[in-house]
Amino acid sequence: MTGGQERVTIKDVAARAGVSKGAVSLAFNQKPGVSAATRERIFAAARELGWAPSVTARSLSSRRIDIVGLALCRPARLLGLEPFYMDFISGIESVLAERSCSLLLRLVRDLDEEIGLYKEWWRGRMIAGAILVDLREDDPRIPSMEGLGMPAVAVGHPSLAGPFPAVWTDDSSAVGEAVRYLAALGHRRIARVGGPADLGHSAIRTRAFADTVRQLGLEEAPQIATGFEEKEGARATRSLLLGERRPTAIVYDNDIMAVAGAGVAAEMGFTVPDDLSLLAWDDSQLCRITHPTLSAMSHDVHQFGAEVARVLFDVINGEHNGPHQVPTPSLTPRGSTAPAPGHTV
Repeated sequence: MTGGQERVTIKDVAARAGVSKGAVSLAFNQKPGVSAATRERIFAAARELGWAPSVTARSLSSRRIDIVGLALCRPARLLGLEPFYMDFISGIESVLAERSCSLLLRLVRDLDEEIGLYKEWWRGRMIAGAILVDLREDDPRIPSMEGLGMPAVAVGHPSLAGPFPAVWTDDSSAVGEAVRYLAALGHRRIARVGGPADLGHSAIRTRAFADTVRQLGLEEAPQIATGFEEKEGARATRSLLLGERRPTAIVYDNDIMAVAGAGVAAEMGFTVPDDLSLLAWDDSQLCRITHPTLSAMSHDVHQFGAEVARVLFDVINGEHNGPHQVPTPSLTPRGSTAPAPGHTV
């Protein structure tokens, strides 16, 4: 500290938190020996006093580098445009900052490259643990990383996570809510523009969509798999609107494709929502500034990322074993959804 005040030390943090200096060291070095509640109290005390441990001292006292790894099999251009991962990563970073840790982020071309990267990181003692995203059914990363013995958290449904703790949202229930909402507005032909078919959460949403359509006695409508990109969302929307049985409502698996779909509808002379209702997944600022504003399945993506990071630290410290469900996405109606043409509510 400056201005004539004495520098804050680890002893001051320990006194503020009511613990020993050793407990503070264990907490900041992500070592077992302190409970989760005590660790949070220590971090709070450090924030209040404006104290952070010396990076040099920590590297000398521990062979483990305070870094967690995240590999994304996504094109760099799409990552920069997609609000979901920006919010998700900012949530992770908010927790890492509290613990004076860092995120090692790498974009990869395929799963084989991702597996090789994690092996390199772990064997080189470059990371303390990893976050697995975009899980596949029978994902080859699961057995590979289990064999490494590396602490990891899987972001996805527990059925996809193998032995790793899963942090997940109930996409199946959320899809059901979206379809039931549109059906209540009188829509009988509801289509879906989804993500890549090999993603586990895409498969879950696909099954839930088809099941709900069948349960409600709606007309069977197409579901089109895409790569989440704007141009693919536009192409899928155009295909649906040119089809013989044009849908009166479309559900999109992300906000970028929904915005693209709104542009295609205008291009083809359809008015949203009078002629066509649109509903996006993963609410974002993009949904709120589009005209008309986009109805969306909303959840706190920043908090989702923060919870993933917290669970990973629990895993690193041997304190977490089971799946952890975060709040289910819920419907936020806006200007892009309305009763089906000719239907009154």
